[in-house]
Amino acid sequence: MEFRQLGASGFKVPVLSFGTGTFGGKGEFFGAWGNTEADEARRLVDICLDAGLTMFDSADIYSGGVAESVLGEAIKGRRDRVLISTKATFRSGEDPNDVGSSRFHLIKACDAALKRLGTDYIDLFQLHGFDAKTPVEETLSTLDDLVRAGKIRYVGVSNFSGWHLMKSLAVADRYGYPRYVANQTYYSLIGRDYEWELMPLGLDQGVGAVVWSPLGWGRLTGKLRRGAPLPSTSRLHKTGEMGPQVTDDYLYRVIDALEEIAAETGKSVPQIALNWLLQRPTVSTVVIGARNEEQLRQNLGAVGWNLTKEQVARLDQASEVAPVYPYWHQRGFQELNPSPV
Repeated sequence: MEFRQLGASGFKVPVLSFGTGTFGGKGEFFGAWGNTEADEARRLVDICLDAGLTMFDSADIYSGGVAESVLGEAIKGRRDRVLISTKATFRSGEDPNDVGSSRFHLIKACDAALKRLGTDYIDLFQLHGFDAKTPVEETLSTLDDLVRAGKIRYVGVSNFSGWHLMKSLAVADRYGYPRYVANQTYYSLIGRDYEWELMPLGLDQGVGAVVWSPLGWGRLTGKLRRGAPLPSTSRLHKTGEMGPQVTDDYLYRVIDALEEIAAETGKSVPQIALNWLLQRPTVSTVVIGARNEEQLRQNLGAVGWNLTKEQVARLDQASEVAPVYPYWHQRGFQELNPSPV
């Protein structure tokens, strides 16, 4: 397993991380991905560690906190062998303060996560979304306190727009608060919006991408094929309308290119989609999920080899979309605004 720096920090993370969104299976939305319990989770952790995958990602809203509890049980007795990333910000209770990035909520959320995970520190603590109602200074000073208390070691964000992240970095620099070194972001062959603004920002400011949903909300698992019905076992029947939407023409253009390269390389469609991401600028780690051992081992096969430059170019071409303004305009003077990819 290759390890990379997380952004401009000194923290090294494996290029693949394991997402625990399938742990627990509680709730309508964030519990709809799977129902992995502690015994099976322990087995999945075993497989990950054997492959050198040591980082496990969770959040307080995954199955209402149950995912963190299951992860805590699965790593019991081997905390020193794993890295834990988790997230907070979204609503976690009925109290008016059980949401957001206020001092009140972040301290409460961090302490609750530590208890569920059965640990006294979190390696990477991320804000799950931007809170426009709380001053950035309050949020960052709270994270600074949590770092100084030894409860968290590195801080990151998720689902921020460019100005959210840049403003936060400016405030951190002004007051000497911890800088965000990770941006947990949606990025896939059928979702390349990250490249327009957040990728150049990450390159400039030393923020590493922690990629979520790298298989395009389950559309690039190899189960979808042009002209074929969706398999009855696919979770897209239940979750397809929840995630980012793409047109059928675009989706199958990308799938066609993936299948062509799969035939050339002997690799699977998801392995190729994941390997493409691992060759993109700023990507520190890609979060993979799995509901069973077979899926996990399949995804682990995305490392240890690389697509050729020609194959990457074909996937780039198949998945390209016209950027929104002002990025399409900036392409007209790339001498001053070179593309990061």
